[in-house]
Amino acid sequence: MAVRALLSRKTLASVLRNDPKPIIGLGIAAAGGAHSRGVHSFTLPDLAYDYGALEPAISGEIMQLHHQKHHQTYITNYNKALEQLHDAIAKGDSSTIVKLQSAIKFNGGGHINHSIFWKNLAPIREGGGEPPHGSLGWAIDTHFGSFEALIQKINAEGAALQGSGWVWLGLDKEFKKLVVETTANQDPLVTKGPNLVPLLGIDVWEHAYYLQYKNVRPDYLKNIWKVINWKYVSEVFEKESS
Repeated sequence: MAVRALLSRKTLASVLRNDPKPIIGLGIAAAGGAHSRGVHSFTLPDLAYDYGALEPAISGEIMQLHHQKHHQTYITNYNKALEQLHDAIAKGDSSTIVKLQSAIKFNGGGHINHSIFWKNLAPIREGGGEPPHGSLGWAIDTHFGSFEALIQKINAEGAALQGSGWVWLGLDKEFKKLVVETTANQDPLVTKGPNLVPLLGIDVWEHAYYLQYKNVRPDYLKNIWKVINWKYVSEVFEKESS
């Protein structure tokens, strides 16, 4: 029982704790799911817009494949790893428990990161691309000099990231400042610091843009700002900085 409690409350939370509460939680959350054999099963979250609604910045074909195939694969493998972990804990199989941590981090991180990503996007007709105002706009000017300087920094760091990963705008709750960070593969932002809360995450894996932009990642990064949902980012910032 002590091993079960430690892993469920501490080990898993430390691996996947960067989920912003408005999007998805680690237990029973907005992403939905069911319980199987006492293990929470995660499901693919619905999008708030049609697959083609972000065109021409992101094609409908990319959005459909990205959501239905790639995100779903992370969820499927995450659920499988959690069930295996549940069984390993019940058996006291320490070796398997340790081996499963990388699969939980990768696939659970993929689920969390993509759940954030979909919320960070909005069609132009629904306010996508409109610059932030209010307290977030002020914070951006304070920490980066201007909104344009922030975009330039994120684009540069996202383009320079080797291999696959994510570029983030985060809130450092300890120092009460905005930060730009990159993470490799499907690592959540929390892997860069326990006090970092993701506000905006941009997927720079090739599956997010290759069908449309080929290998020209900078063009994808330039155009994605046309459909960024700054209203949602501002809501998360307000909640997390209060």
